[in-house]
Amino acid sequence: MAAADAVLWRDLDRAALTRAYDNSGAVRDSAALVAGWRSRSAAFREGKAGQTLAYGPGPRQAVDLYRCGTAGAPCLAFVHGGYWQRNAREDFTCMAEGPLALGLDVALVGYTLAPEARLTWIAGEIGAALRLLRRTIGPSRLVVAGWSAGGHLATLMTTLAADTVDAALAVSGLFDLEPIAGTALNDALHLTQAEVAELSPIRRLALGGPPVSVIYGEAELPELRRQSEDYHAARRALGLDGDLHTVPGADHFRVLDALTAPDGRIAREAARLAGLGHA
Repeated sequence: MAAADAVLWRDLDRAALTRAYDNSGAVRDSAALVAGWRSRSAAFREGKAGQTLAYGPGPRQAVDLYRCGTAGAPCLAFVHGGYWQRNAREDFTCMAEGPLALGLDVALVGYTLAPEARLTWIAGEIGAALRLLRRTIGPSRLVVAGWSAGGHLATLMTTLAADTVDAALAVSGLFDLEPIAGTALNDALHLTQAEVAELSPIRRLALGGPPVSVIYGEAELPELRRQSEDYHAARRALGLDGDLHTVPGADHFRVLDALTAPDGRIAREAARLAGLGHA
């Protein structure tokens, strides 16, 4: 996208800006796709035993860990999306299929949803979950990944939990919360200006820290593409490590096909970040 496109969102009124981030509305069969993930995830859990680790007393404060069968395998911690307001870790168990086949253990991270929890609290939960995982897996390499709002939370951990994670992978993520604060999504989030500043990964960049790879679908909404491109460009300007990839033809939901498939771009990038050499 042209550099001039980076500020076009500021010219949109609230309704138009809300539409610019309406991924479900942009993909007509999105509800069916999500229902398919839930069904596939339920079938996965019936066929493979996992371990549930609680990092707090809340019903969503838990991590489901699935082992690939190799001792000392690296671990991919996956944080689900849903604009911090929808979905659950159990809906995304099927995302473990590709990484498990490539030799990674996979952890599905749960968290409390807005408006019950503010975003600051949610970010703290993700950090607590990753610290529990680190204690569980020991010195094995830990890669935190996330899709959509989960991509935001995953990259935020490279600042808030930089001593815990070895790399991050953001799929169709959100890296600047200022536009989000101007949409109807904020009716549940109640973002303050302080939260926008503190919880926007693009505003928390610093030298050092783990590598971050950014991936998005070629057919995503322009604002989602811009967010990924701007974040990667800002990191590159500081000399920070990380790659930018697109998944050809993929919309905001079908992009995850590249994670469930072992030969998909996202699964292979996760394996590369985990040190398994699948570029």
